[in-house]
Amino acid sequence: MRRQLYKEAEMKETDFIKRYSDRWKEAESLLKSRLSVSPETIAKHYTEISDDLSYSATFFPESQTTLYLNNLASAFHRTIYSRKFEKRSRLITFWKNEQPLLIRKHARSLITAFLIFSFAVFIGALSSRYDKRFSRVVLGETYTRMTEQNIENEDPLAVYKQSHQINMFLGITFNNIRVALTVFALGVLLSAGSAILLFYNGIMIGTFHYIFYEHNLLAESLKTVWIHGSLEIPAIIIAAGAGIVIGNSVLFPGTFSRTHSFQTGAADGLKLLIGVLPLFVVAGFLEGFVTRLTELPDFIRLFIIFISLGFILFFYLIYPLYYGGHYKTITLQKQTQNSEPDADRQC
Repeated sequence: MRRQLYKEAEMKETDFIKRYSDRWKEAESLLKSRLSVSPETIAKHYTEISDDLSYSATFFPESQTTLYLNNLASAFHRTIYSRKFEKRSRLITFWKNEQPLLIRKHARSLITAFLIFSFAVFIGALSSRYDKRFSRVVLGETYTRMTEQNIENEDPLAVYKQSHQINMFLGITFNNIRVALTVFALGVLLSAGSAILLFYNGIMIGTFHYIFYEHNLLAESLKTVWIHGSLEIPAIIIAAGAGIVIGNSVLFPGTFSRTHSFQTGAADGLKLLIGVLPLFVVAGFLEGFVTRLTELPDFIRLFIIFISLGFILFFYLIYPLYYGGHYKTITLQKQTQNSEPDADRQC
């Protein structure tokens, strides 16, 4: 009789393992992963493992299954109560892990934004060439006259010297952040809002530089303006790309509902936007304190420009390609390892 009951219990344990082993593997994989995991996901797995442990402890108290689940539940318990220490490294994780993956994930939207801006710059310059009043329409009569007057006074970029450094730094930084927030938020208009505002900004840049080109001062304007523009312009393009991410999430939800797709797109876009905010601060500092120094030697100005562009190329192109490929390889390795029998597991 006792042997019969034992066989029935063993059969139930076998069925129990067969039924829930996949989610145990998933939970164990989550614990081993170094990627950022939401508290809700951890709580969900912890609840499920705790329920399984309770059942196993009731019906199979002396089995290896119960011991395994107890260890797994303990590991989740430690993870939950150590979450408060994650905040110290959360910022590092955001820049080192989350940003490059988001950049790679939404590369098409970011490239689209770059192409829209580049085309707009071309249109702005071309329109200025064939319509002499175009600059006054786009930049305004007052600003265009002031620029032309500065050129006649042999100080073509004196506009950057008109305000006190600190006032200029704060004013420009907040204005650029405002523009970025606007171009991002307009993404809810099915991407068109972000694209249109970005296009307008591109036309302004093309028109502005064409004024200096007409006076054989294009090189001087580029060496001056792009001291801060090498960070400011890419940041605006990325903010617009983040807005396009939102719009595309509504237009192309894929297999998800539009609501779920929009929520995911909005979260990803917001993270991309947050990622460029420090660029606006640095660009504002350079524009307020360095760009005005038009007498700086060319090698210093070019050094600042190339360092800034080098950072943009590394962080928004090279590193996402490298880290994205590395992450994919590690993920595949983990999936392969988790699909193989665990020698340490006795269940």
